[in-house]
Amino acid sequence: MELSSGRPLTLEPPLGTRRRRWPGTHPYCDTDGVDRISGLPDDLLYQVLVRLRCARAAGRTSLLSRRWRGLWRHLPELSFREIAPGALDTALSQISRTELYLLDINVPKHHGYSAAGVSSLLRTAARLAPVVLRLVVCGDIYDCDIPVEGCEFPVLERLSISGCHFDNGFLVPQCPCLRVLELCHCWHLGIVMVHSSTIEELVVSHNGWIGGIDIVAPALKKFTMSTYMGRDFNVSFFAPIMKDLSWRCLCDSKNVGISDMWRLRELDLLMEQSVYNLDLTIEMPDSPPNADRDLMKQIAQLPKFSVLGLYLLTWGHVFGAMVLNLLGICTTIQSLKLVIEPLAATDEACPPNCPCDQLHDWRNQNISLKALEEVAIKNVEGSGHEVDFVKLLFRCAPLMRRMIVKLAPKVLPSNRGCKEICNIFKANPSVKCYLYSSCDERVVYA
Repeated sequence: MELSSGRPLTLEPPLGTRRRRWPGTHPYCDTDGVDRISGLPDDLLYQVLVRLRCARAAGRTSLLSRRWRGLWRHLPELSFREIAPGALDTALSQISRTELYLLDINVPKHHGYSAAGVSSLLRTAARLAPVVLRLVVCGDIYDCDIPVEGCEFPVLERLSISGCHFDNGFLVPQCPCLRVLELCHCWHLGIVMVHSSTIEELVVSHNGWIGGIDIVAPALKKFTMSTYMGRDFNVSFFAPIMKDLSWRCLCDSKNVGISDMWRLRELDLLMEQSVYNLDLTIEMPDSPPNADRDLMKQIAQLPKFSVLGLYLLTWGHVFGAMVLNLLGICTTIQSLKLVIEPLAATDEACPPNCPCDQLHDWRNQNISLKALEEVAIKNVEGSGHEVDFVKLLFRCAPLMRRMIVKLAPKVLPSNRGCKEICNIFKANPSVKCYLYSSCDERVVYA
């Protein structure tokens, strides 16, 4: 119905039934001051608070309504970030719920924790029985033995610890359901010991030294490690169903020897499509490495690898004896990749009668490389010892199918050594041999 003026006629409810919004009330509040969200069941409110991803933010919701007060203490997922140790201890003591799904603690870097403080945090976490525990705490780097007694985690499936050291060999057995373990930037790890029948993924990312690994994990499928290798590095590794492996160890000391004169700079062990690849970066140091034992025995303890990559910083020295010694341990490899670092203009040539060329009379030795099928050598200068090494490979690998040689920069195919390599190729017609210049142009030889 319209009035004569054209304005619509509205029928208002009786005065006694009108709803009146009091000044300052929320649009979603009723006249009694109770908002619609606060009227939801607790389970729904917990879902709202969990999505805040922060226990501090969840606790502050009590400022909105008394209905929210204390609800954060019953959440199944709790995350404490950028909270000082004292406030953190107070908050953890107020948690009413046990059997959490997630407990995530990240203490600011400027708040250091003693060994006793870290141990206390672990015991508190154990009381809350989380399924997932992430702990980032900057402990004292000189505290090498953090006690972990009384830290049993009966339902813990994923554990991530960063910034502090603890006895992982003792703690892991206290986690009978553990599937994923991450150790990041944990000082003074010593030997990483993981003996577990349930663990499926292990990550070790450490910017300090470790003394070795001792792993017995029949269910382990993925292992990622990046760390520094100490001089007494030991390897004990049992993971029969491993599918994904990435292992990088850096050596920043002359104490990790690969032979009498050479030292190891870096070790990379990868698994690609169920095939293990071992890459070693080896150099001749200014002075012989002060190694009290040879790393060769430790390499023999690694998983059986099929592809071996050697990156040699020779500084002009003869590498034949060292590589031959290494191949004598890696007799099951199918593919060998040898990359020689080119000499700079300022590098001095290997001096006459250098010990590097006198070791073990390597040119006349024979080893069995029956599995070796493919060889690639990069940055060949055409020197006499390189030619002798190529001859040795043909002699020791009777089933070799292919060899690729690429010349170093500024080395011409007319080089005497290159011509000798071509003659070796022609003497082995059953092997597919290829010679390339540094510009990847194939050199045709007749």
